[in-house]
Amino acid sequence: MTIKSLRRGYHVIKTALHFGLDELLPAQKTPWYFKLARACLFWIRNEHKDTIGGERLKLAMQHLGPVYIKFGQMLSTRRDLLSDAWAHELAMLQDRVPPFDSQLAMQAIEEELKAPIDSLFDDFDPEPLASASISQVHTATLKSNGKSVVLKVLRPNVEAQVVADLQLMSQCANLLEMLLGQGNRLRPAEVVEDYRLTIMGELNLKLEALNATKLRNNFLDSDALYIPYTYEELCFPRLMVMERIEGIPVSDIDALKAQGTNLKLLAERGVELFFTQVFRDNFFHADMHPGNIFISRDHPDNPYYIGLDCGIMGTLSEEDKRYLAENFLAFFNRDYHRIAQLYIESGWVSEHTDVLAFEQAVKLVCEPMFNKPLDEISFGHVLLEIFRTARQFDIVVQPQLVLLEKTLLYIEGLGRQLYPQLDLWQTAKPFLEQWMAEQVGPAAMLDKAKKQLPFWGDKLPEIPELIYDNLKMGRKLIGSQQQMLDRYLKHQHRVHKSNYLLITSAVLVICGTLLFEQNATLWPSYACVGSGILLWLVGWRSRPKNRKF
Repeated sequence: MTIKSLRRGYHVIKTALHFGLDELLPAQKTPWYFKLARACLFWIRNEHKDTIGGERLKLAMQHLGPVYIKFGQMLSTRRDLLSDAWAHELAMLQDRVPPFDSQLAMQAIEEELKAPIDSLFDDFDPEPLASASISQVHTATLKSNGKSVVLKVLRPNVEAQVVADLQLMSQCANLLEMLLGQGNRLRPAEVVEDYRLTIMGELNLKLEALNATKLRNNFLDSDALYIPYTYEELCFPRLMVMERIEGIPVSDIDALKAQGTNLKLLAERGVELFFTQVFRDNFFHADMHPGNIFISRDHPDNPYYIGLDCGIMGTLSEEDKRYLAENFLAFFNRDYHRIAQLYIESGWVSEHTDVLAFEQAVKLVCEPMFNKPLDEISFGHVLLEIFRTARQFDIVVQPQLVLLEKTLLYIEGLGRQLYPQLDLWQTAKPFLEQWMAEQVGPAAMLDKAKKQLPFWGDKLPEIPELIYDNLKMGRKLIGSQQQMLDRYLKHQHRVHKSNYLLITSAVLVICGTLLFEQNATLWPSYACVGSGILLWLVGWRSRPKNRKF
C-alpha cells in the first residue's frame, strides 16, 4: 500500500470517526481490538452526536467526495437491504462537484485527440457547461460541419482515485462483514462489488458512446425519446464528443407549464419508454434521474424526452424478462399465488420457501393497495414492499433487478411529478399484455419460426446426409448392443454354473465331515470330501474373470 493510499485511508477513517459512524455498529459485535484502535485515535471526536444514523452516513459521504457520493446514491436504491429511514437519507445525496482547472481539461482533450483543439473545433469555451464527480463538459463548434457539440472529459487521475477508493471500500466491507458475522442481510462485500462494476463502466467514455449510439438506434423512429448523436470517431476512453441539445430540465415544471407542454402525455410516454426499453429492446437506461433528462422545446403539444449520460445501462435475461412480465400481470390480476410461484421458479427466493406462507405475506402487502384510488398508489413502492417481504424469505438479490427497480422508481417519480394523477397500472398493463401475447401463442411461434428460416435454409442440404449417417450409426449401435448382450448372458451363465459347483462342493464337504463324525464306514466320507474338493476346483477354474461390457 502506497503512502498516498495510507493518507487516503487515514482521511476516510478520520471522516468516519468525525461523523460517529463507529458508534452505529452493534456494541455486542464490536471486538476488543476495534475498541482499542478507536481509543488510540482519541483526538478524533464525534461532532455529530445529535444526528441520526442515516444522516451521519450521508454527511460523511458528502465530505469524502464523488466516489462515496455515487456509492451512497447507489446504496439508497438497495431498499431490500436498508431500512426506509436510511434509504431516504442517502437518496438526498447531491453530486455537486466544483469544476477542475480548464487548462487541465484542454490538455486532456488534446491528449486524447492527438491534435490541437482549434484544429477540430471552433468557439471552444474554457468555462465548463457542467461539472460532475467523474467528468466535466465543455461546449464547442465542430469545424467539419459547423454544428454545436459538447466535449465530455474525465477528471485528471480520476481512475487512480476511484481504484484506490474502491480497494479501501472493499477492505472495509470485508471487515464489516466479519464483524456482522454470517447470515447478515446487508452483505457489504456484495454491495461494494456491484458498485465497482457500475462505476468502472462509467470511467470508459468510449463505452458510454457505444451505449448512446445503440440506444439512439433503438429509438430513431420514436416520437417519445431522442438521444443526441455521438461522433464515435472523436470518442476515446477519456473523451466523448456528442451533439449539443437544447431543452428544459424535466424537473422544471414551471417552465414546462409555461410553454404549454402536454404533461399527461409526457408522463404516459415516460412509462411506455421504460417498458419498451426493458421488454422490447432488453437495453434500458439505468440512470434516469432528473439531471439526465430534458424535454424538447419543440411542439409542446406532442412532447418528447431527451436522454443523456448512457454510462449505466441494464439488460435482463430472457427468463428474467418473462418472469417480470408475468409478475406484473399477476399483480394487476391480484393473483398472489402466481407471484409467489414466480419468485421461487425464477430463483429469486429459495426453492425451499413455503409457497403458501410467501403467498400470504405478498397478499398482506398488496391487497390494501386495491382499496385506494389508483392515483394514490405507487407501483414502484409496491415492488419495493414485495422485495422487502421476499427478504424475510431469504431473497437472492439480483444486481440487474436492483438496476431495474431503481429505474422504475425514477420513471414513476418523474411521471407523478409531471402529472400527479398518472395511473401507472393502467398505462403499463396493456403494454405488458401485448408483449406477453407476442411471446407465447401461435403468432409468437410463427414469428420465431420465421426468424429461424435462414438457419434451417442453410442446414437443409445437410439433413439427408445427417439422417443417413444417424441410421447407419444406429444400425452399428444395435449390432454392438446385441453383441454386448450376448457376452453378458454368456458371462452370467458361467457365473451361475461356477456358483452351482462351488455350493455343491461345499455341501459335499460338509456331508463328508458329518459322516466322518458318525464313526461309520469311512469310504463314503472320503468319497464326499474328495468329490467336494474336485467340484470346488472345477467351479473355481470355470469362474469367469471380471470384465467390462
